[in-house]
Amino acid sequence: MHHHNRPRRARVARGDGRLAELDLLRFAAALAVLAFHYLVAYASVWGDRPAELFPAVAPFAGLGILGVELFFVISGFVILMSAWGRSLGAFARSRLVRLYPAYWLSLAAVAALYGLTDAKALDPKLTPGDYAVNATMFQRLFGVTDAAGVYWSLWAELRFYLIMAILVVIGVTYGRVLVLGGVWLAAALGAELLGNDLLNEIVMPRYAPYFVAGMALYLIHKHGSAWLPWLYVVAGWAMSLHAALERVHGRIEVAGFKNMPVTDVSVIVTITLVYAVMALVALGLLRLRPSKFLTALGSTTYPLYLFHSAVAVALVPRLTGSLPPWLTATVTALAAIVLSYLVYTFAERPIQRLLRPRRTPRTHPAPAVQVEKASVP
Repeated sequence: MHHHNRPRRARVARGDGRLAELDLLRFAAALAVLAFHYLVAYASVWGDRPAELFPAVAPFAGLGILGVELFFVISGFVILMSAWGRSLGAFARSRLVRLYPAYWLSLAAVAALYGLTDAKALDPKLTPGDYAVNATMFQRLFGVTDAAGVYWSLWAELRFYLIMAILVVIGVTYGRVLVLGGVWLAAALGAELLGNDLLNEIVMPRYAPYFVAGMALYLIHKHGSAWLPWLYVVAGWAMSLHAALERVHGRIEVAGFKNMPVTDVSVIVTITLVYAVMALVALGLLRLRPSKFLTALGSTTYPLYLFHSAVAVALVPRLTGSLPPWLTATVTALAAIVLSYLVYTFAERPIQRLLRPRRTPRTHPAPAVQVEKASVP
């Protein structure tokens, strides 16, 4: 499996610091989710069907639902990078510091929005106790409603982190990652066929293909091409087509095709593009020079994912009377981006600094620096 060129490739991968192209892709994924919500999904926010307000872009904005799928592939890539050569304590701490500060801030914003204003759209109608359970991020485990719709993907991320934590305890090696990927894909296929609820919660058959493909792509990035990681990528892609089509079909069943005008062909093309772009990143063929601008985009991504719903609920009903729909959507999107940058700069980053250990682990610190901010949306 190209063992001879591994050390050389590994040095190149390790020394390249933060992957700026992933910052751009993550921000694009967040914008895609935002476009889906603002231009297709949020009927209660607009008081109208968004697809009818934005008929020209609805077929494309509807595909923004798959932005989360891109996040999952990136997550597989980056979380493996983050776990490599780290102790369980260092890995767990890096994930907690990464996930929770912005999440708690967004949860507080949602609670304030529905508790202190007359906002009605997307109201989860939670008790203070429900909000407290949401603060753990394990609300789905306890059968409590997510305070914000976007929180569903964090439950998938948390379960992925748990699987990775087990791998960290055993010890992360090239071979073990391949074993994990193969077992997980096979289990996902089995779970899909069996339809057992408990098994689905553990194995995540609809999301596993994205995580495994991302991990396989990181192996290719770190160690060079080999047939087995590429096989996982192709298998992940094929299984992802099924998962993505099912997810979109579920949405169409609820809303009707007129309100979610997304075709099967466009879903297949989008998922294929996600895999193609990530393959180019893994092979080093899509390289961007790191810059403060791209780092800022990458850092703004997670808050943007968490806060854009609350911003829409707060602004859209107030703006629709005086502005045309396009301008309302644009102003709201810009407000969400600016707020997210401010949240990152003045709240999330200072909190992360407080929570981070004083000394960094000695084992090749370059990846640790890079991936601290590159995992979740």
